[in-house]
Amino acid sequence: MSGEPKVAVVIPTWNSAALLPRLLDSIAKQEEPIELLAVDNGSSDGTVELLAERGIPHLTRGENTGFAAAVDLGAERTAAPYVMPLNADTELEPGSVAALLAALDADPGLGGIAPRILQLEGEARDVATARLYSAGQALTRDGRALEIGAGEGQGPAALRGGEVFGVCGAACLLRRELFVDLGGYDRTFFSFYEDVDLNVRARIAGWRFNYVPEAVVWHLGNASWMAEAPRPGAWNARLVARNRIVTQARFMPLGSVPRILAVESGALIRAAGQRRLGGTLRGKVEGLARLPGALAERRRLARRGDLSRPRAWFGR
Repeated sequence: MSGEPKVAVVIPTWNSAALLPRLLDSIAKQEEPIELLAVDNGSSDGTVELLAERGIPHLTRGENTGFAAAVDLGAERTAAPYVMPLNADTELEPGSVAALLAALDADPGLGGIAPRILQLEGEARDVATARLYSAGQALTRDGRALEIGAGEGQGPAALRGGEVFGVCGAACLLRRELFVDLGGYDRTFFSFYEDVDLNVRARIAGWRFNYVPEAVVWHLGNASWMAEAPRPGAWNARLVARNRIVTQARFMPLGSVPRILAVESGALIRAAGQRRLGGTLRGKVEGLARLPGALAERRRLARRGDLSRPRAWFGR
């Protein structure tokens, strides 16, 4: 690929050797020149060796510091005007980067673009019949994040572009200006809800997001995480519970408190039924311990922007 890259693709990796070849092959087939950087979170399965063998620029870290920190570091070490985080378990359809880039170039008020993310199941790659993984991100009035259309077939809405609340961190294109001005993903989230947090902060600052279905990305979903994390279900439950409380404290209106309490009580009941109560309780305790910092961040954001801007999207 010749020419000056406008897109920096950042791939966080963690024991991803089995996943990366297809992603890297799909990147190589894109029409646009790409600045590529992988950030490895302490892999022990040959991931770093694979990156070296394929000549992929990469940084190595001694331990898993999380998705947010890896993407932030990758953004800091690249220079292209747009940043594209990609999970290691994704694959790009041809022309996807060009479609995302064209949409972001066309509207300077857009902070990012969400592609049509399809659920990767087995070896099938039929764009027309695949189920959706995400057609952009939504956030309820009680602070629960939703991937629009997740698990559904592709109806007419999935093929229509337009404005959405936010973009999924598994695959999106972000304006570097947004990323730098906001300080990137909040590394204290580690993983889960770091993309939600960035979306809300961007909305507060006045940015918008669009969904472009012409750009198609396949996503397996938590592949490295589920394979390599110790007790992945419990770890997942802890991080989601913790990070959702921080999100609620930072952004939700005070009128949402009764609904939040009801939703979180229901979450504890479901966690008990699914044998992940311990992880969920631990996450909630950790989240409550972070309330003073979350409320301080809420006040800081209110001084810098308009907290009402994202609230127009809550509940959609």
